[in-house]
Parts: sequence; C-alpha cells; structure tokens
Amino acid sequence: MNISKDIVIGVDLGATNIRAGLVENAKIVKYADNRVPLDANDANIVVDEIKRTVEQAFSPETKGIGIGIPSLVDRKHGIVYDVQNIPSWKEVHLKKLLEEHFHIPVFLDNDCNCFAIGERLYGQGRSYENFVGITLGTGMGGSIINRGKLILDANCGSGEFGSIPYLDGIYEDYCSGKFFKTIFHQNGEKISEAAQNNDPMALKAYHEFGKHLGNAIKTILFSVDPEMVILGGSIAKSHKYFEKSMLEEINTFPYPNSLKNFKVLYSSLENLSILGAAAMFFDVTNNNPKTVSA
Repeated sequence: MNISKDIVIGVDLGATNIRAGLVENAKIVKYADNRVPLDANDANIVVDEIKRTVEQAFSPETKGIGIGIPSLVDRKHGIVYDVQNIPSWKEVHLKKLLEEHFHIPVFLDNDCNCFAIGERLYGQGRSYENFVGITLGTGMGGSIINRGKLILDANCGSGEFGSIPYLDGIYEDYCSGKFFKTIFHQNGEKISEAAQNNDPMALKAYHEFGKHLGNAIKTILFSVDPEMVILGGSIAKSHKYFEKSMLEEINTFPYPNSLKNFKVLYSSLENLSILGAAAMFFDVTNNNPKTVSA
C-alpha cells in the first residue's frame, strides 16, 4: 500500500535523549538528537529543549508532529502526567504548548505505543493482527495491537504490564535496566559489554533476567493471548544472552495449545519509535493504512 506523502515529524523522548525525525514516505529524511536536561527543576526547560530539537528537524512543509513519551499520557487532551527521570513534569499540557509554538497539529502517546505502531506499519508486526510490544530499557513498556489496531483505554493505562506485582516488587523491577542496577550494581550497557567477553557474572545476570522476562510474558499470555510478542529497547539488543532462559520459562505455561504458534521476535529496525510517533498523524487524521510495504 502507499502511505500518505504528508511530511510529519516524529519525536522520541527517551530517558537521556530527545530524538526527532522528519518523516517523508515512511523514511526519516532529517534527524536531530539532543540530551534531556535531567537536572531541570523547571518543566519549561525540558519543553524548550523539545521545541529546539523539533526545530532542528523541521521543514516548512511539515503537516504535524507526533511525540512518544515514557509516561501515562492523556492522548485526547495532550497531557503528560509523569515522566521517568524528569521529576518536574507533572500534568504538563504539552500538546497545547507545542501547537501554540509551531501552529500545526501535535499528537502525544506513550512511547511503547509508538513502538508498537511502528512495528505494525514498518517492522516485525506487518503480517500480524494481534501482538504485544514490549520495550526493555530504563523501564519496561508495553502495548497491545488487537485486530491490527492499537488498544486504547479510557484511563491511559492499557499495556502497563511492567506495573503488575511480581515477587517483592513489580515486573519492571526485574525486566528492565533496574534489575541489573539493583541486583548486580551495573547498568545494562556494562553488563552487555561484560557478557560479550564471557564474564560469568554478566552471563548469570542475563540468565536470571531471561527467567523473569519469561514469567512476565506468561502473565501476558494469560491476559491477552497474542500471536507473538515483539521485544524492543536497548536491552533487547542483547537477547542472545537471555533468550534461552526466557523461552524455557515461557514453555512452562500451563496451556500448551496457546504456545503452538506463539513466537517471540525482536525489533530489527532503528528509529521505529520515531516512525511510530509520526504515524499518529495518519492515525488521527484517518490517513493511516493498516500496513505499508517496506
């Protein structure tokens, strides 16, 4: 199918960086990347940095802006309730602030929802109608694609699998970078580097991580029963170190018929969150195809 030729900007607000891409014909033709001012006590400082990043990727032909944010987001009213690592952000009316500045439509959503939309349109999910997207990074994000469409609920909380109680905390404590920092006192990047050198401690860390992630996916299977789960985020890039223990745990699921055609895949394209954020423009303006050709 042909995707609209409208030029839009997708923005990914991450834990440390703000990334923006000018998207034309499903390709990023202009890119900007700036650090998140993590020490900012004023929410406006971060908003100004988002504006600056968007301006660096902007084109006079830009029709709209989509932003993925690691937070609960009121998609309808464009309100960001809380953002990891940015304590000053509490109920920020980001849509209103950016529309007043750029004078074009702005759409917001949770960053993992943008990841899932990106996978559905451009990545591993193009041939699937029902799947769950999980991002593994500083935190654990989740989103659900059902019958080819993103599930949106009334209170902004669907797909928050990371907040489900687990052991002495929640799944996010054991299925994100928090696990490596809390249990092994290392960040995910250091653990990955050590695993590449066959460090026993790092390999043990990934083995345990895989078991916890397998348990999280079993919980998802109980509630959603998807065709597959797509894993993305920085930690998913090291899946070869935790895949075996993860699959072993998934295979203990008590309903084996649910596993006959079930699979776990890994995101294979860069910047899918940016593409997914940009795709919100097509979704909201009813100009978004269910799938597009690569």
